[in-house]
Amino acid sequence: MNARDLSEIRSRLTPDDQNLACIRGCFVSSRKEIVSMFRLSPFSMGNEEYEKYISLFRKVLSGVPEKNLVQIAFADGDVGQGDAHKLLMALREDALEDDGLAEVLFHRLIDGMEEGESFLILLAYDAYDVPFRDGSMRTEGGGTVMFRYILCAVCPVRLSKPSLVYSPQDRLFHPEEVNWTVGAPETGFMFPAFEDRGADIYHAMFYSRDPSGDNTALVQAAFEASPPMAAEEQKEAFREILETSLQEDCSLEVMQTVHERLCEQIAQQKQDKQAPPAKVSAPQIRQALEVCGVSPDKVADFEDRYRQQFGGGMDASAVNVVDPRRFEVRTPNVVIRVDPARSDLVETRVIDGSRYILIRADEGVEVNGINVSIMPL
Repeated sequence: MNARDLSEIRSRLTPDDQNLACIRGCFVSSRKEIVSMFRLSPFSMGNEEYEKYISLFRKVLSGVPEKNLVQIAFADGDVGQGDAHKLLMALREDALEDDGLAEVLFHRLIDGMEEGESFLILLAYDAYDVPFRDGSMRTEGGGTVMFRYILCAVCPVRLSKPSLVYSPQDRLFHPEEVNWTVGAPETGFMFPAFEDRGADIYHAMFYSRDPSGDNTALVQAAFEASPPMAAEEQKEAFREILETSLQEDCSLEVMQTVHERLCEQIAQQKQDKQAPPAKVSAPQIRQALEVCGVSPDKVADFEDRYRQQFGGGMDASAVNVVDPRRFEVRTPNVVIRVDPARSDLVETRVIDGSRYILIRADEGVEVNGINVSIMPL
């Protein structure tokens, strides 16, 4: 799903429209014991209550694609055949009406969670009459495709902190009763994915509030599939490949060039909301290395290592490898953060046998908020 697809589905979750047809919940204790299960009709809710629920589901469709939101692929043999896929399809076809099917999914999800914290599992069903769009992406009324999908949000449930609250009756502050409160979702998913203005039953969209978190057990329990490499793991793997293959050729200039190329790709993808998330390709990085004069043997070594790690169509995501908002140079005692668009202000030199990081400072130099002058030697 691209940014436009996510935005289109997220726009369905507004308090005024009440598009959700059914909401189910399962409150689970810190010992993974079911405390309660319930079914709600959005049409019988007040606006404030409905808005609280949809705000949680909207979170599951928020975040950065390929970082907080990743596609989970079902194996071809599991589509329509695997237990997890058949269960999700049945829940979708049944519009979450069957109590038994919902309970089976709840138990599967509970099995994939760790003990230690209470949590609330929420499910929702929606049927979206997808409007037709012409080549210029203008909407032209109702279409012939009904996109039916389910949303899941797994939210932590914690006791509120004791506090004093104001009472208008006696104009005094009194202790507020401690209650169990629902936090923003830590994980969740949408099934099926929304691709080419229709259902893609070969994929689900999985949300993780913490991109570095390990959700392998939950993904396997929910989908009988393996999650893609986590964002932090991709970053670390790419770093190790560069350092190992380039060795002494891994210079500041090389990192500036690689960072710049990937940031340009991310910026282009952001401008085109229909474009898939920007990926890192071996040929793309090879060109950047060659421009910097890296030896052919080391360039070839990089390509081999990259394909071994990210081969089979599993290229690293550009947003997981670089941060377009940040360029950082670090030593054991100094950290330099530079506007990525002006990383050219930083260079390295060896002077009289000592290695230096040089920063061009033509104007506006401050020390602890005080303007200072740089005097010539």
